[in-house]
Amino acid sequence: MSKATADWKRVGDRFYRKTQLYTSIFDPDIELENYKVAGAPLSGAVALYRDESKFFAYRGSHTDTSSIDIYSCAGKLIRQIQWDRGRIVAVGWSEDERLLVVTDDGAVRNYADLHGEFTPSSLGHGAEEHGVVACKFWASGFVALLGNNSLVAVTRYEEPRPQLLAAPPRGDVLSWTVVPPEYTSSRSVEVLLAVGKTVYVVDAAESEDRGLQAGPFHHINISPNGKFIALYTDDGKVWVISSDFQDPLSEYDSKVKTPPKDVQWCGNNAVVLAWEDEIHLVGPDGKATEYPPYTSFVHLLPDIDGIRLLTNDVCDFLEKVPDSTEEVFRLGSNAPAAMLLDAADHLERKSPKADDNIQIIRSQLDEAVDVCVKAAGREFSIHRQKQLLKAASFGKSVLDLYNSDDFVDMTEALRVLNAARFFEIGIPLSYEQYIRLTPERLVQRLVSRQEYLLALKVSEFLHLPVHRIYVSWARQKVRSSNTNEDSICEEIVRKLNGRRGISFEEVARAAYDEGRGTLATQLLEHEPRAGKQVPLLLSVGEDSIALDKAILSGDTDLIDFVLRNLRNKLPMSSFFHTIRSRPIATAIFVSTASDENQEMLKKFYYQGDRPLDGSNILLSEALDASELNSATDKLKSASRLLRDSKEHAAQVAALEDTQKLLRFQETFEKELNEQYVGLSINETLSKLMKTGNVKRSQKIQSEFKIGEKTVSWIRLRALVSRREWRELEDLGKAKKSPIGWEPYFNEILGAGNTKLASVFIPKCTTLPLGERIEMWLKCGMPRQAVEEARKMKDRNALEELRSKVDGDVQLEIDRVLELLRKGRY
Repeated sequence: MSKATADWKRVGDRFYRKTQLYTSIFDPDIELENYKVAGAPLSGAVALYRDESKFFAYRGSHTDTSSIDIYSCAGKLIRQIQWDRGRIVAVGWSEDERLLVVTDDGAVRNYADLHGEFTPSSLGHGAEEHGVVACKFWASGFVALLGNNSLVAVTRYEEPRPQLLAAPPRGDVLSWTVVPPEYTSSRSVEVLLAVGKTVYVVDAAESEDRGLQAGPFHHINISPNGKFIALYTDDGKVWVISSDFQDPLSEYDSKVKTPPKDVQWCGNNAVVLAWEDEIHLVGPDGKATEYPPYTSFVHLLPDIDGIRLLTNDVCDFLEKVPDSTEEVFRLGSNAPAAMLLDAADHLERKSPKADDNIQIIRSQLDEAVDVCVKAAGREFSIHRQKQLLKAASFGKSVLDLYNSDDFVDMTEALRVLNAARFFEIGIPLSYEQYIRLTPERLVQRLVSRQEYLLALKVSEFLHLPVHRIYVSWARQKVRSSNTNEDSICEEIVRKLNGRRGISFEEVARAAYDEGRGTLATQLLEHEPRAGKQVPLLLSVGEDSIALDKAILSGDTDLIDFVLRNLRNKLPMSSFFHTIRSRPIATAIFVSTASDENQEMLKKFYYQGDRPLDGSNILLSEALDASELNSATDKLKSASRLLRDSKEHAAQVAALEDTQKLLRFQETFEKELNEQYVGLSINETLSKLMKTGNVKRSQKIQSEFKIGEKTVSWIRLRALVSRREWRELEDLGKAKKSPIGWEPYFNEILGAGNTKLASVFIPKCTTLPLGERIEMWLKCGMPRQAVEEARKMKDRNALEELRSKVDGDVQLEIDRVLELLRKGRY
């Protein structure tokens, strides 16, 4: 195998290397020079579409219709999007491999994944009128340059809200680029426009001339970290300056009169110039190197740590040699890591020199192990990865204490990276790109390429959740399989059933979207969450099943959701028929309809032959009615509903009494000019008695056959409230009271007339002695209480009473007790 440094080139004081990733990339018929190429960040997919500014011979199937072809970096066709919507101006990618296509009239299509449906949007802001000239993309957004030099920014692909930036300068835009928001002081996107001999910086607020005089600039580009700007001048020079345009950093004269086709950054350290099949690499301090020409047109696909070079024949990766790699492999290096690698080589050959090397670097052995581990991660060659990891393993075996976490993590990462880099997969991630991408998003990329088996193996190896992989596989299965639906359902259930986190609803929705309603229903039977089942069952027309599933779940909100959907979808009679056989659904419908739609509820009761419930609604409406005539009409309607049924005779009588009461109350209001409507019978009678309308109160008592006890209670309270003490005293002269005499005592005492209240104590003959004594005490008459106890000759009562009184009354009680002891009473 060739030496590690064989593909290195020194550029100034730095080394750069070009690693061949894949060969025999594209079919020769494609003729890559006639296509525009856009590569997704982090070694993602590559999109090809025809460059309509070029005329070329149409050959092969690729040229029959206009299309966007999506390939892996290894040249495997992933998807072909047939294009039917205007002239494509630009194609770009987000960092999560979202494909963006922009047409000349400002239409935008956002493809969420490599096989999904697109989301359309529009730039607006005059894009249709002036046309889109070009677009520049970054990880989460893009800027479009319109024909009138206006700039429209979309800063979030998920929520495209086009924003018109500040008024641009006049003149032809020779080249331009964007500075992503994360690299600007304002945290909003900025655009660099090369106009005339200078560069303008345009953001949402203003357009500022940076005052350069070295233009015009045929190319302008910003480094991945946002710190440096590369400019290609009209006289063939490359300028590198700081992003604030304050510090010139380097200058390189290409000595080529023809401007390059493309200028891109290679990481953050160097700039690559491309002339069709030739590239120059310009490093720090203006040092440069030329690479041998390719045999076909080369496209530059920049990334965060290097640049991919894509031709019909090969895909190369050009990068600065990592520090750890240079430390290990540089010719003549005596760094500890290089000596450790040499020691491992001697150990493999069983040479005693291995131990000599170890002793020399003994004090720096842990550092040497770390560097070898890092260098292994930066290698694309599996042979060198193993070589470096063996060296690291040898070194840590010599150490007494060494934390192997980084070593273990690196071996795991390399196994994943090597699998992803395999030509059949075609994702040639570097270690830095892998860290930026994250394992979870790498798995998502594998899923979008339908590499389900590898996605599962990677997830299980890294202990990542796998449910999304199975769901994606199942969704693709229902979309692409031509077998019968029973077989598809059986296969999907066999693979997915019992796995945690699986959503059969997602798979069923995919089946429904494909027009496979029966399959969707079958799959939903295996969805354990009713909240996921029900909405889709409603969509496929399985209304009864949806309602039964909701009821079975016990979720009242879900049941109400189904009922509202059915109420809007079905004829009223069908809706009533559906819920009538389901008591829980009926109860929830009644509960919500009583608050929201009583008219529908009345129809439900009428069709269901439930007159009592219907009359109750009318009665409730009558009680809430603001006008007397309306209330009376509703009461009549309620009575009419019940009149034909003998079992509801009592309710009919009550409704008729209510109507009669309303008529009386209406008359009283007119005659007495006081509020009566809305009062109950008892309240009406009480008010009449309190206001002294005896004859009217007698009329109410007679008409409504109010019992004597009720009348007595109402009369008592009315007389007390009017302080009719004489009349109450006269009532106390009667022998009997329908309600007894204790209420008289309590009501009068509560009104503060203790003297009159005491008159009723002797009449409470049915009460125990103790209660009568308490009544005397409440009236402030303790001597009468003593007399009450003396008559009953109750020593205990007297003793208890003695503790509640004082002074003369106590002496009186002592006297009575002495006489009782002597038998004088």
